[in-house]
Amino acid sequence: MEIKPSNTPKKMQIILHDTIRKVLRPLVRLMLSQGINYTMVLEDLKRVFVSVAEEEFQIEGKLQTNSRITLLTGVHRKDVQRILDEQDNELEPPYSISAQIFGLWLGDNLYLDEIGQPLPLPRLASKGEVSFESLVASVSKDFRARPVLDEWLRLGFVSIDYNDNVRLNVQAFIPNQDLEYKLSFLSMNVHDHMSAAVSNLSNQNEPMLERCVYYDGLTAGNVEILHDLARQSGMNTIKALNRRAAALKAAQTESGMASRRESDKANQRMNFGVYFYHADDDLSEFSQIEPAKES
Repeated sequence: MEIKPSNTPKKMQIILHDTIRKVLRPLVRLMLSQGINYTMVLEDLKRVFVSVAEEEFQIEGKLQTNSRITLLTGVHRKDVQRILDEQDNELEPPYSISAQIFGLWLGDNLYLDEIGQPLPLPRLASKGEVSFESLVASVSKDFRARPVLDEWLRLGFVSIDYNDNVRLNVQAFIPNQDLEYKLSFLSMNVHDHMSAAVSNLSNQNEPMLERCVYYDGLTAGNVEILHDLARQSGMNTIKALNRRAAALKAAQTESGMASRRESDKANQRMNFGVYFYHADDDLSEFSQIEPAKES
């Protein structure tokens, strides 16, 4: 799919920018809730821009150059070369300030008791040499302890006892396997939905199924009725599709895949999903959309 920015009408670019901001909001909400800030995703953005430009925006018969990737993406040529050199390596994401503070609190004997457990720390440096303020300052002079403490209290990472000591909730920092499991589906489902929508916008491929039913001006009771209907009918559809897919896979195995025709190669994947979302009208970012009932 080759879309040349110079040929994109200014109005469409403005609309696309607005669309991108709306699409990013829930992802930014998720990132902030997990301690990932703007500076930590800049490298991810660079790598994705370079990867997509290098793999999908080549000119037929011509070698893709770093200069052209820079022209397409706006990423500096030095960064383009570095990213291409590192593309086969999995880089560790930069540690957030929270993760560094947590690691120091758990790993430095200065902040541990005699059995290796994290000590409750006085909130203020004035209360003693070892404190929550001094802990934060030892990691970064760019962050004051108060905002870090407020955020950790909100997330349940710490509590403050009656002596004004900050106590670490170690369990809050243990990775939630259930969350990791859900994130794997978030990655696949949102990627696939976005890919289907973008493919349909390109008008170069056979349109993929991407439909929704949208209404506003409903009561909470209306929404609950519709949610129940969506849950039931959606699961029925998913179960039917699952049974059919399993039968087709079984038939493939039984036939031994004897055919060598290109169309018979088992190299395709599919994903069909159902979701239901509701929000207050006054909080909706899409209130300007005319309720088209079905789209």
